[in-house]
Amino acid sequence: MKIEKNSEGGVTTVHLIGHFQCEHIGELRNQLEQNGPRFVLDLRELTLVDADVIRFLGTCEVDGIGIVNCSPYIREWMKQEQKE
Repeated sequence: MKIEKNSEGGVTTVHLIGHFQCEHIGELRNQLEQNGPRFVLDLRELTLVDADVIRFLGTCEVDGIGIVNCSPYIREWMKQEQKE
């Protein structure tokens, strides 16, 4: 997985690229903590995730982190996990 950051207007956009699996969650969490309270996760180039990542993304969203450009299958999986 590759992480790219872009800051504009006080908001940092974190672009996730490639395969995001559970072993990358800690790295992403560190990146988010370093970027202050206002950030957005851009999932446009995210190609593969696992169940732990889906739960993590759901938690991020509940905590107020914006998630943009999310593929329909990831969004639906997140909704299913939240119901359980």
